[in-house]
Amino acid sequence: MPTKPQLPERSPRVTGGPTALDGLLVIDFTRVVAGPACTQTLADFGARVIKIENPDGGDDTRAYEHAEIGGESAAYLSLNRNKRGIALDLTVPEAREIALDLIRKADVVVENFSSGVMKKFGLDYEAVAPLNPRLVYCSISAYGRTGPFASRPGFDPITQAESGFMSLNGFADGPAVRTGPPIVDMATGMSACNAILLALLARDRLGRGQHVEVSLFDIAMGMTGFYGMAYLINGENPGRFGNSPSGSPTVGVYEASDGPLYMACANDRLYRRLVVEVLNRPDLITDPQFASRKARSENKELLRAAIAEVFASDTLENWMAKMKLANIPVGYLRTVEEGFNAPEARERHRLSRIPHRTAEWVPNIEPPINMSVTAAVDPVAAPLLGEHTAHVLRDTLGYDERRISELAQKGVFGSGKPSTPV
Repeated sequence: MPTKPQLPERSPRVTGGPTALDGLLVIDFTRVVAGPACTQTLADFGARVIKIENPDGGDDTRAYEHAEIGGESAAYLSLNRNKRGIALDLTVPEAREIALDLIRKADVVVENFSSGVMKKFGLDYEAVAPLNPRLVYCSISAYGRTGPFASRPGFDPITQAESGFMSLNGFADGPAVRTGPPIVDMATGMSACNAILLALLARDRLGRGQHVEVSLFDIAMGMTGFYGMAYLINGENPGRFGNSPSGSPTVGVYEASDGPLYMACANDRLYRRLVVEVLNRPDLITDPQFASRKARSENKELLRAAIAEVFASDTLENWMAKMKLANIPVGYLRTVEEGFNAPEARERHRLSRIPHRTAEWVPNIEPPINMSVTAAVDPVAAPLLGEHTAHVLRDTLGYDERRISELAQKGVFGSGKPSTPV
């Protein structure tokens, strides 16, 4: 049977403490991963993020099947914390007017629709910039908003494949492998957040907003890192190296007698300490086959076999203790279950539980950014579909109950009525 960790209730932040993005209004048209990851970071640090969803099902991730609690999926909950959710059917003219009213008041708009969708609704940057010249408008797409590939649909694994990024993952004798988590989506969300913050800083100096773009393909290509740069320098197509980058014999997974470890012993100083102080094999430094980094690379299979034989002779905990004493970079090769129950996660207070409207409480993974003065806000679980529609229309736009009722009758909020938070 699966074992879920026991999650503590979260300790609240200092009452009345400032937030980094207090007063910032973000209108969020995003869905799936990259866009919601971006806007969640803004929300975590104090921005007021209003998430606009189609009332017919909402964000695609609501239907993802990893796991669900209280009728909400793990994917949706993990990417939409601290947002207010409203439901608008943008095919209805009055719904588009509501969106425009929100954009007029906004500091930031973020969208990751397919090319042309925002323009079809009259909500693209060219249409709304005259209404709000200080607006920072961020577009996230697979291949950019301009050029011959702008209309191509694309998702994280497609851009991993097409950029060359995927070709670097896996083992030399096997096929290219996509990453398990959608790493390009997540990195694109981070970059979009950076772009927005840069544009806000520029706005303070220039007095006006701008349109910023981030594409998955560009991010995936950038994430080839020094492998991509090496190709540009020497023209050699890099291959796959499994768990040992560049084929380094002292970086990768080794098996103790009762379990695996991952070691990153990447320079001569660390290698000497490893073979002398930990493995008790000084011959692995005095033997000409292993005396230099170049020699070790040329004889890597022989060296890996020798190191593997020694590791297999003792238990994982004994090796971990010896390597930590010698200050060798090493870690347990954990499953998700083991990682989330590990002392590092517990001592760094990475996990908690927070209240939820239909599930009583849901798990929470803390933001990975720590700030001494403007800490993250106390987390609020991702909104139900349309949960804050009436609240936002009243408090942000000043609509009265009669107007909201008339809009509901016109189908602006879908077939249901705008919900009111309890």
